[in-house]
Amino acid sequence: MAVSATKKPLLLSLFFFVVAASAGNFYESFDITWGEGRAKILEDGQLLTCTLDKISGSGFQSKKEYLYGKIDMKLKLVAGNSAGTVTAYYLSSKGATWDEIDFEFLGNLTGEPYTIHTNVFTGGKGDREMQFHLWFDPTADFHTYTVHWNPVNIIFLVDGIPIRVFKNNEKSGVGYPTSQPMKIYSSLWEADDWATQGGRVKIDWSNAPFSASYRSFNDQSACSRTSNATWVACDANKDSWMSTSLNNHQYGQMKWVQDEFMIYNYCTDFKRFPQGLAKECNL
Repeated sequence: MAVSATKKPLLLSLFFFVVAASAGNFYESFDITWGEGRAKILEDGQLLTCTLDKISGSGFQSKKEYLYGKIDMKLKLVAGNSAGTVTAYYLSSKGATWDEIDFEFLGNLTGEPYTIHTNVFTGGKGDREMQFHLWFDPTADFHTYTVHWNPVNIIFLVDGIPIRVFKNNEKSGVGYPTSQPMKIYSSLWEADDWATQGGRVKIDWSNAPFSASYRSFNDQSACSRTSNATWVACDANKDSWMSTSLNNHQYGQMKWVQDEFMIYNYCTDFKRFPQGLAKECNL
């Protein structure tokens, strides 16, 4: 259950509460929530797989809720003709005014590039999509996808390279997730009405079952709780990741990604937003 947005996290050691993570063990960190056996934890908790067939997809969620964190997951995406499939990996709170931080991996025809779809929801409102292709084949091996969320900014990283930053501009009237603890969710599901080339390319079920794999989950730099009865707050002076933003080198890396591999940016889509771009696009 989401915490009321009126209850702000106090960045004081008096309210400091962090549950230490057990990095990499899916038995300890996640619950499989749907799919009737299509999601499995293997290799003594070191590997998790989700599958999709014509009957159902599958998914899982974290046992903990997080209020800020640097969270890593290694994924190997659906290989071959993955058109119409989506592998979602995101954080989300509950309720009508939920917050959410999204990675979604949109499948494509064999030989075509995957699309990484990113979004940030605050107070139940999204429409902040940025999409990218990748500079490697994400189906050939595991790669690390990171959400670094702190009071300063949300940084999306791929193998440690930043691809997007969403800054905290609350002082300018832009929503930012600061008060609703979120769980981690992931799923593999059918979305051929929109996922590939706007829905023009459908799933070829002769390639099913489709499979995505997960390893090396790490939430050791995070503030979390396992019970809704406990408020989550962090000591910004104790945890350096709580104040991290990009340095000049990282800004250069992000510029390279966005110049070479970004295929959609809501901040340049005047056709979609004829009434005007989002406020943060001009800050």
